[in-house]
Amino acid sequence: MNRQSLRRGWIVCAVALSLLVPAASAFAQGMGQLRGVVLDVSGKPVPDAEVTLEYVGDVQITVTAKTNARGEFTRVGMRTGQWKMTAAKDKLVGKQTVNVIIGTMTKVADLVIKEPVATTGGAVDTSGMTAKEREARNKLMAAMQAEFAAADALVATDPDGAIAKYTIVAGQVPNCAICHHKIGEAYAKKDDHSKAEESYKKAMELDPKLPDPYAALAVLYNSQKKFDEATKMSEKANELLAGSATGGNAAAVFNQGIIYWNQGGKAAEAKAQFVKAISLDPQMADAHYWLGMANLNLGLIPDAAKAFEEYLKVAPTGQHAETVKGILKTIK
Repeated sequence: MNRQSLRRGWIVCAVALSLLVPAASAFAQGMGQLRGVVLDVSGKPVPDAEVTLEYVGDVQITVTAKTNARGEFTRVGMRTGQWKMTAAKDKLVGKQTVNVIIGTMTKVADLVIKEPVATTGGAVDTSGMTAKEREARNKLMAAMQAEFAAADALVATDPDGAIAKYTIVAGQVPNCAICHHKIGEAYAKKDDHSKAEESYKKAMELDPKLPDPYAALAVLYNSQKKFDEATKMSEKANELLAGSATGGNAAAVFNQGIIYWNQGGKAAEAKAQFVKAISLDPQMADAHYWLGMANLNLGLIPDAAKAFEEYLKVAPTGQHAETVKGILKTIK
């Protein structure tokens, strides 16, 4: 077989693989790494902050890390999938979620810690309340926060129980968009896609600027091969993330690239997202790999070789390393 035939073979293989790629938010198996920084509201690094990470999936895993003098933390050997992060020091707290990708050092969006608010949902003006009314409300909010935390702990093992508890909180806390997003996550865990979609849309209705339900719907629609809808949701999630203090999220951008890739015939659009993901996190090995595949699909052989070489620099023993080495032997 001549070199040109081999190249065509790899391109055909790349197209065939497009039907097999899940979005990065799916709970893949394997190990990855995290690195990030904890800041206060003024943007200064916070040393000695405790970072707690809880795995969202089929097993209960909790690990911790501590920030150094520059407010940085690193954690290796992380199971791939979604993790809930909480950073705390003294009375300051910050929370967010992150997707760990196999064989990749994931750069976490800056985690800002501040005084926690006494509500799970929208803020409520208590200035017109009496001292007794404020005390009663604070007790209610504390109870709802405990109920919310209990629901979080149940999602992996008892999604129905989690839904019941999130629903209680949603009934007590006005405009609790995150409650409905969490209900959607629990329904997704049950594979009740219709109810999950309904809940995510309710969360969007209550808080159109919350990126989480858009990103979750993108993953849901991608799994159902509703690629046009998945693209719209992914684009909206990225738009909201780009407008946030973090300026974007590499994993969310990467997911959008995978959604384009899965549509077939949209290698150029996928490539643009992989390039953007790499600009946000140069250590995202999977983005380098799929950038190489996109370039290969587009017939850009030198660009494909460069992307594959970058993948091997970032993840020399990653899940795609042997495949990449085989491709490079063929195209160089």
